[in-house]
Amino acid sequence: MGKDIGHFIGGRQVAGTSGRFGPIFNPATGEQTGRVAFASAAEVDRAVQAAKEAQRAWGDTPPIRRARVMFRLKELIEKNLDRLARLITEEHGKTLEDARGSLIRGLEVVEFACGLPHLLKGEFSFQVGTGVDLVSQRFPLGVCAGITPFNFPAMIPLWMFPLAVACGNGFVLKPSEKDPSCPMALAELALEAGIPEGLLNVVNGDRETVEAILAHPDIAAVSFVGSTAVAEQVYRSGTAHGKRVQALGGAKNHMVIMPDADLDMAVDALMGAAYGSAGERCMAVSVAVPVGEKTADALIERLAPRVRQIRIGPGTEPGVEMGPLVTREHLERVRRYVDLGVKEGAELVVDGRDFRMQGYENGFFIGGCLFDRVTPEMRIYKEEIFGPVLSVVRMPDLEGAVDIVNRHEYGNGVAIFTRDGATARNFAHMVNIGMVGINVPIPVPVAYHSFGGWKRSLFGDHHTHGMEGIRFYTRLKAITSRWPEGAIAAEFRMPTHH
Repeated sequence: MGKDIGHFIGGRQVAGTSGRFGPIFNPATGEQTGRVAFASAAEVDRAVQAAKEAQRAWGDTPPIRRARVMFRLKELIEKNLDRLARLITEEHGKTLEDARGSLIRGLEVVEFACGLPHLLKGEFSFQVGTGVDLVSQRFPLGVCAGITPFNFPAMIPLWMFPLAVACGNGFVLKPSEKDPSCPMALAELALEAGIPEGLLNVVNGDRETVEAILAHPDIAAVSFVGSTAVAEQVYRSGTAHGKRVQALGGAKNHMVIMPDADLDMAVDALMGAAYGSAGERCMAVSVAVPVGEKTADALIERLAPRVRQIRIGPGTEPGVEMGPLVTREHLERVRRYVDLGVKEGAELVVDGRDFRMQGYENGFFIGGCLFDRVTPEMRIYKEEIFGPVLSVVRMPDLEGAVDIVNRHEYGNGVAIFTRDGATARNFAHMVNIGMVGINVPIPVPVAYHSFGGWKRSLFGDHHTHGMEGIRFYTRLKAITSRWPEGAIAAEFRMPTHH
């Protein structure tokens, strides 16, 4: 059966007590390597109470001391980078190189949190009225929670808990039950870095665990990343319980290729953006939009052989470009979408459904798939597949390309490849999308800016990390003060500056 994973509560790993478990698999072999406990509402409450108790003193700790803990966490993650990457690969399936890359992107948020004393500086206005000064300050919320997906078991938790903790909050993390080992390891490193016992807790689980988090009266804010359907449920339930919620949902990211684009550059970008991490990214490019038939024909001519030649295998093997999907259920889901695309009349240029890895026949592998002549009415265009499936939608002009981007219900990311600055500038202005790349295929902002989409890719008012993260994990207090030198007459009207 392998290892049993429980929870991390009160500064130590504890066994689950609910009696409910979920399986953990190695996606490359298809073998079950262990199981993870699913937390009950009582276990969630234990985690929240531990965070609440530890937060009282931590919230009053000087920001510079909290920042020093972030510095130590950064050093420990760097020291353990290879071990953490292997934990990700063994449970998610992505290549070791990709796993390391995701850790480094998460680490950038920890680095951003190291600047906390500057980030938390308030604002001061002298003499807003005669003898009156005003200062605004940011204070922690109390206990916050994060619910994170399977595709980035390190990076997305690192988008959340370092900023929340640095801002003075306690935190309860509910990672994906499919790959829980790395989040547990991160919690241990945070404790070693100097985060007080009980301040950061990890509860593993399923829907019942999530519902307990959303209903808990002592949790002030919830961050979520996952599918749009669940993001909307989390937002509605969390806000109904009086919580601040940021819920990042799904995506259908387009890459527009103009006739003047460097086509080799565009193809290289598409290969990594569509098939990297087996397409299991909310920022994956899943729709290519070549403008003009000549551009489309040339794109398919260059792209198809590259898709057929993707080096597929276990993520631990050197030189592998694409590993397996995360579970057998997800593999079958992606295959059904490819079947559907054929049924809908799209042209399947490259068919990876029957790929089998020699020596790993039970692994959750699929080859890269490439559709041409996809139309906006097809479900394979409308819905997020979350696998290595790229759809090519031909458009006669830029106006048509912008129109289909804007009409899609998702608004996470978009890219354009062109040599013309005016075209790129106008495109960036016209698209109703939260993150735009110009000759950049996956426009994920660096940690000191903020990540988030528009439309049904984000529920709530705050993007994640960067200054939006600081604002999400704190609340503002304005203090107006006057120190009179003599008696002041009573005022019975609204104070004004006139």
